[in-house]
Parts: sequence; structure tokens; C-alpha cells
Amino acid sequence: MDPERLAVPELAEQRRAVMRALVALSGTEAAQETLKVGARIMREVRANTELFSAPTAPAHKIYTGVLYEALDAGSLDPEQLTRAQRDVLVFSGLFGLTSLTDLIPAYRLSMGVTLTGSGAVEGPGAAPARTRPGPLGSFWKDALKDPLDTLVGDQLVVDARSSSYAQVYRPAPEQTLVVNSVTERDGTRKVVTHFAKHARGLLAGMLLRAPQSAEAEFAVEDVAELASQRWRVELRGATGRRPHQLDLIS
Repeated sequence: MDPERLAVPELAEQRRAVMRALVALSGTEAAQETLKVGARIMREVRANTELFSAPTAPAHKIYTGVLYEALDAGSLDPEQLTRAQRDVLVFSGLFGLTSLTDLIPAYRLSMGVTLTGSGAVEGPGAAPARTRPGPLGSFWKDALKDPLDTLVGDQLVVDARSSSYAQVYRPAPEQTLVVNSVTERDGTRKVVTHFAKHARGLLAGMLLRAPQSAEAEFAVEDVAELASQRWRVELRGATGRRPHQLDLIS
């Protein structure tokens, strides 16, 4: 595992600080409560102690769940996978963010966790007390703002994150399109988490597979038009501090 070979390599030291703190925590009795996990996956938590030497795989194979299944990165052709490497950022409690193709180990850590220990270890590179991560949402919010402002520039950001990850970095509202998904029955709409994640994953996959020249960039209306091929959509423009909103209605 090499933090400097992940997307946005200037985050390497912050990544090492969180990794050290997680390694130190995961071998203790406090790990289950702090990481907010069930007893049945404590074996995976114990594996966190081997983060620095664990085998790695592309992020799209490590991250699982409804959204990633719907995106189906394994079926992308080489050109589409290159686009994914360039254009998709995956937010992470452990790494801040990765690309979809970065090589990372499997781990257990969510953005809502507070890591109070410094994770300092004997030997070179021990983390000083000032690098204690604390609440990961706040830690990564501070670390990500400047490098991501530079990386994003004036590009459109299609935001398919859940709320705990969205708080970590918010691009300018006028260049952000938040993707919402609702089910509608008899005129009543509601959010079903499973279906919302599935819809966001499908849309991300559609964007990666859409024909596009190397110079072209999606506009808000382009994303809505693409989404309309599968869902009934409603598009609301940005106002004040509120980003553009794209509702996918099933």
C-alpha cells in the first residue's frame, strides 16, 4: 500500500495518519464500538491491523454494495475505464478519496467514525500527536478543500454521495449537480435507500459509457437528458447556496 500512488498524492501524510490510528485501534477491545460495526465482521476489523502490508486491488473491486454493482466497472472497456480513472472520485474515511482504479487494501472504516488515537508506532514515520485524526468528517474536510478546489476547477461535479460523505467537500453550488432518487406511488414520493444507491450507480455507469469526445464536458442539461433515457426526471437549477438538483423518479 503506497498512499502517494493514490489520486491526489499530496494527501499521503494525512492518509498515513489515519491508517496508523486505524491499525492501532483495530487490535483493541474498543474497536467494535468505535467503528460502529457488528460482531460478525470483527474478523474484517482485525484485518485492519495489516493495512500497510495487505494485498491490494483496484478500488472498484474493493468497494462493494448496491451502487458499485449497478455501476458495474468490470464491464467497462479500456477507454471507459481510463475515463473512470480520470473522472470518478470515491470518497473514503480511510484515504479521503481514491480514484476508481487506485490500488487499495480491503478495510473497515466509515466517514462517521472518530479516531482519537494518534496511531503513533515505533520506528520511522511515527505519527506525532498533532496528526491525530479525530472526527474523520472534519479531518478530511480540512485536508481536502484546497487540493480538490484545484483538481475540480470549473468542471461540473455530478454528486452521487450519501450525506456523511457529501459534507466532507462541497464544490461551488453553480457547478454541482446533486443526484436524488425517489420512488413514486399514487402521487406520493419517498426515498428508499437501496433503490437510491442503485439509481446513482446506474447513472454513473451511463455517464462513463456515454459517447464523448476527449474535449467535451457534460453540462447539467446533458446529464439530465441522459438520465431521461431510463427515468422520469426533474431538474431544478442552483439557487444561492443550493446546488442544481436532478431527481430520478421511479
